Amino acid sequence: MKTIHYALIGCGMMGQEHIKNIKLLENTAVVAIYEPNAAMQKIAKQLVPDCVFPNSIAELLAIKMIDCLVIVSPNFTHVDILKQIADTRPLPILVEKPLFTNPSDANYLTEFKATYPCPVWVAMEYRYMPPLAELLEQVDSVTGGVNMLTIREHRFPFLEKVNDWNRFNKNTGGTLVEKCCHYFDLMRLVINSNPSSVMASAGQAHNHLEESYNGEKPDIWDHGYVIVNFENGARAMLELCMFAEGSRYQEEITAIGRDGKIECKIPGPSRFWDKSLGAEPSPKVIISPRVKKGALELDIPVDPKLLDAGDHNGSTFYQHLGFQQTVLGNQDPEVSLHDGWVAVMMGMAAQESARTRQAQALSL
Repeated sequence: MKTIHYALIGCGMMGQEHIKNIKLLENTAVVAIYEPNAAMQKIAKQLVPDCVFPNSIAELLAIKMIDCLVIVSPNFTHVDILKQIADTRPLPILVEKPLFTNPSDANYLTEFKATYPCPVWVAMEYRYMPPLAELLEQVDSVTGGVNMLTIREHRFPFLEKVNDWNRFNKNTGGTLVEKCCHYFDLMRLVINSNPSSVMASAGQAHNHLEESYNGEKPDIWDHGYVIVNFENGARAMLELCMFAEGSRYQEEITAIGRDGKIECKIPGPSRFWDKSLGAEPSPKVIISPRVKKGALELDIPVDPKLLDAGDHNGSTFYQHLGFQQTVLGNQDPEVSLHDGWVAVMMGMAAQESARTRQAQALSL
């Protein structure tokens, strides 16, 4: 296998996780990073001392040895960066979620999808968390077809980001886009259907209320419910709470059908676990057939070196394994531009439903 030369655009917290996981792959090298923030650039230099740090995206794209790009910049910059790449030097791309944040960009992304000559993989890494991967593998055989899907995330507030960009809806697309688009992606994947309508109730109860940035108060929501109806008659619900620090499991996902129930329980990042609560919980998958008493509980271990490389239970590494094969031409992206586009559209519909207190119809 030839060595793949990666370039990153952005190297904040998530960019650093990408670097750590790329370094775990064979035959890879991060050779260039565009990161305008001095503090983040300093950390990146410690991770990849031999890397070059261009002063612009244009300068980065001029480096001939680059084989692919990883976009890990703030949400609101993704579309402009995609435009610059398309106009300058198309290469295979892994772009972080959400794919876009402004509804006016939806049509451009449709055009981009039709004309961009290289593969683009949208970074919905939750698909690759080992307990979720196990659920995805077994869900149809256990349930006989999913009628109800529930996703619950109880976690800590938004972390600090460079220039506090994630405190404002105008930069993130809103919590139900920024934080939750990967859950809407999971809904479509598990249910194997497209959404027909979205209903949501959400708001800002506790987090960031006392903060101020250049005289502006954060308007990012910290809790909510979303119900999604699907074309095949299935239903899904998301419950989000971002003032639930100390929860034993950060995510709990349950799929139920005619034949039974399957659920997975996913702990949050190890570095946030309160050691006074005892041993850290392990990821689990629980299978409950409808016609039998009892349940089968499976521990789903995650390689410790993958836990050390990021906050997402090893999923970033498994995502990069697939992207590596895509760059080599051995497979298509497993998370397409269309997948990323639909997930954002669902999040935007949820934002609008919560704002207007009206259900939103979707036709995708």
